[in-house]
Amino acid sequence: MTKEQLIIDKALELGFSECAIIRTGQVDSCCETTLKEWLEGGNAAEMNYMHNNLEKRLNPGLLVDDCRSMIIVALNYYPQIKRDTSFPEISYYAYGKDYHDIIKSKLRLLWEFISESISPLNGRIFTDSAPVLERYWAAKAGLGFIGKSNNLIIPGKGSFFFLGEIICDLDLEPASSVSDSVNRSCGNCRRCIEACPAGALKEDGEIHCLDARKCISYQTIENKGDIDPSVAEKIGNRLYGCDTCLKVCPFNRFATPTAVEEFMPSEEFLSLDYEKLESLTETEFKVIFRGSPIKRAGFSGIKRNLACIDNKFY
Repeated sequence: MTKEQLIIDKALELGFSECAIIRTGQVDSCCETTLKEWLEGGNAAEMNYMHNNLEKRLNPGLLVDDCRSMIIVALNYYPQIKRDTSFPEISYYAYGKDYHDIIKSKLRLLWEFISESISPLNGRIFTDSAPVLERYWAAKAGLGFIGKSNNLIIPGKGSFFFLGEIICDLDLEPASSVSDSVNRSCGNCRRCIEACPAGALKEDGEIHCLDARKCISYQTIENKGDIDPSVAEKIGNRLYGCDTCLKVCPFNRFATPTAVEEFMPSEEFLSLDYEKLESLTETEFKVIFRGSPIKRAGFSGIKRNLACIDNKFY
């Protein structure tokens, strides 16, 4: 068995849904141009960090000395149990513990296996925590394709996945756990574009991008100021994030519940209805959402979002 297959098999054994390996380098010119135009067009809204370390974003090899390879993993977060649909909506990815901690913990175990069973390595572990174009590299490595929703879609499994990477100095051959013979295209489907509540998904021929200024996920999570009134009026029942483009995607009919225990929601989380959220104190917020991605929005952010929700839902 090759060392690449040993790595992939171990990743799957650790609970990752898929794994792929690719050589690092500069992104292609089309991706570079698209990224620069996206940033120049203001589509990153107030996420100013997206403008930082552009050279590293375009070439992840600059993040690690003597970098040669990237091991990319995907981890399923589709929930087994969902909140009552009459309650304020919370994005599925935030149902359990913070994915950064869970993925990095599993990647450390994969790192230990590689170091002990294959070869010592120099590198770094990432998951949405560095200037790495994760979806681009995952698609290029063969894990899936970037759909019109701007999400990575894994054929036969959907798009409810987190991504993580080990960028290292090992000389590895490209390999993937996903078959090359599966459908890797949205075709003529435009369900995500048409369903997006505030029209954040933009289509220009073969180019598809997300305007964060109109994205409810951005507005309810990343935005630290007031929510744009034109977006606030379209928030509907969404308290934290928005899964609309994911829920309407035909590929997600293949989504299966995660087996990752840390992503399982607590009973207290599941029971948070309007009344409980309205009366929630900051102390209670810190207890209920300890170790949760929801802490990114903060107590004030959740209260702001709740105030934007249509009165008809109360």
